[in-house]
Amino acid sequence: MEKNNNTPTQLATLGGGCFWCTEAVFQEVQGVHSVTSGYSGGTAETADYKLVCSGTTRHAEVVQVEFDPAVISYEDILEIFWATHDPTTLNRQGNDAGPQYRSVIFYHSEAQKAAAERSIAEVAPKIWDRPIVTEISPFEEFFPAEEYHQEYYQNVGNRNPYCTFVITPKVQKFRKNFKDKLKTQT
Repeated sequence: MEKNNNTPTQLATLGGGCFWCTEAVFQEVQGVHSVTSGYSGGTAETADYKLVCSGTTRHAEVVQVEFDPAVISYEDILEIFWATHDPTTLNRQGNDAGPQYRSVIFYHSEAQKAAAERSIAEVAPKIWDRPIVTEISPFEEFFPAEEYHQEYYQNVGNRNPYCTFVITPKVQKFRKNFKDKLKTQT
């Protein structure tokens, strides 16, 4: 997809469990220019996979999504977010447990904060019948994950059983439920 040079891109920083899963979904969204796996929301001055997995930094595994708001809205990004992870389980996504796997939205502006609050009240309950535990916090800092985590699903795919049993079903669910939001194949 070509970048619309008339509209500045925006960032969405979202945590929905393992960043490999969230990254794989958002890489297929029309209007998304890049998705970077990383860490946000912690108390330590730095973050890497080993530190974050120790559970001592309070960072979450997140993706930073650069998107064109003329093509896809932040509200649509949030709807995809709600539909492709479980925002009703505290500090857990499936077998991935700990604060690093929490459901979280780090907003970059007051407009994003308001959209996230509206979405958590109006959109998420249409998808989930249990209370939403997603944290909504101001964005402060983003630490890109190590290179081997970037584009993990694209690079490793079903050679890793985690991809086969966890990521592939999420991507398939996205493709089925958001056909109108898929990037066109060139």
